[in-house]
Amino acid sequence: MPKQDQNLIVGLDIGTTKIVCIVADMQPDGRLDIVGLGSHPSRGMRKGVVIDIDSTVESMRMAVEEAELMAGVEINMVYAGIAGGHIKSGNSNGVVATRDGEVTSQDVQRVLDAARAQNIPMDREILHVIPQEYNLDGQDGIKEPLGMSGVRLEAHVHVVTGAVSSAQNIIKCVNRCGLDVGDIILEQLASAEAVLTADEKELGVCLLDIGGGTTDIAIYAEGNVKHTAVLAVGGDHLTNDIAVGLRTPTKEADIIKRKYGCALSSMVVPEETIEVPSIGDREPRSLARHILAEIIEPRVEELFTLVNREITQSGFEEHITAGIVLTGGSAITTGMVELAEEIFNKPVRRGIPQGVGGLNDVVASPVYATAVGLVLFASRNEQDMSKRFIPEGSATSVQGVAQRVKGWFSNVF
Repeated sequence: MPKQDQNLIVGLDIGTTKIVCIVADMQPDGRLDIVGLGSHPSRGMRKGVVIDIDSTVESMRMAVEEAELMAGVEINMVYAGIAGGHIKSGNSNGVVATRDGEVTSQDVQRVLDAARAQNIPMDREILHVIPQEYNLDGQDGIKEPLGMSGVRLEAHVHVVTGAVSSAQNIIKCVNRCGLDVGDIILEQLASAEAVLTADEKELGVCLLDIGGGTTDIAIYAEGNVKHTAVLAVGGDHLTNDIAVGLRTPTKEADIIKRKYGCALSSMVVPEETIEVPSIGDREPRSLARHILAEIIEPRVEELFTLVNREITQSGFEEHITAGIVLTGGSAITTGMVELAEEIFNKPVRRGIPQGVGGLNDVVASPVYATAVGLVLFASRNEQDMSKRFIPEGSATSVQGVAQRVKGWFSNVF
């Protein structure tokens, strides 16, 4: 099996309920074709954080091997996703004087470094510094200042930080599979890359990536990310409620949720019934599907209420003109969009991964939004870096990213 070449980009979505590995081939025109997909139930993760390294490594290995077989290549480097309640974010700015009266790539790098210079606790690490806009000699709203004339350059950025230990554990699991980590990417930023349109980002939109263990939030306006957050509530809470409410094993509760779940009880036909397996050797029971919906609806309503509170506290509620986009495995549940429209009082749609070719029909599901987004995010960043001629070893160069990842991991020992 041939080794992974430079044109191949691999995304590894390390979720609470599943691990997905996607292999994409970058074409000369910059387009990405999906050539491999592997998915395996996740063991060893809880609320987006590694709690059992051996189990996580085994699940990872199975997903990677499946993707390798489909793509016909041997994978050696991946871009990994990160989530969890430890993720924090905020907006910052930095100011520098240009050296020659014209903005160079070194000036851009210096102003981004100035913006990221915050007092961060020792147990936290900066994951992303994302430029929102630049200000040059009082002229604001500049997207790309490179080559422009001016003396005072200011950058407004979105800074995402995470717990060093969580990043280390992800890197450790990937390394144990015999793979290198190209970078660690915040999962909702990846998902946004796959499911949001440029118009939505410009008008203002809120992405909700509802996974098994967490719900990841990203708010965009004026084409840039304005706010990110992670809530430690997800589809697993629905499964647990169903298991308790219907007195059925957790595994069966998950199957029932996927097959018959509905987040809005008014959408269920009163006469419809479902068969519910019992615990132990008792006979299965027949119950009204309406009862299942009445278990799911309050939990989803609670989740959307928490999200609504987060949006309000962020201060960007008025910017969400294009509405809400739901993605992630739990977004498939019937009635999610309708209930969300009731609670948020905004237009809501289900987000399907876009912007890729090849086996795009295989990944055309909210389940694969993060994994597809990881390869899109990684390819876009690589293209941006090559255009900017950022010096080697700087914080945002490919080499700099590799050094940063190695730095996290070296602290383990």
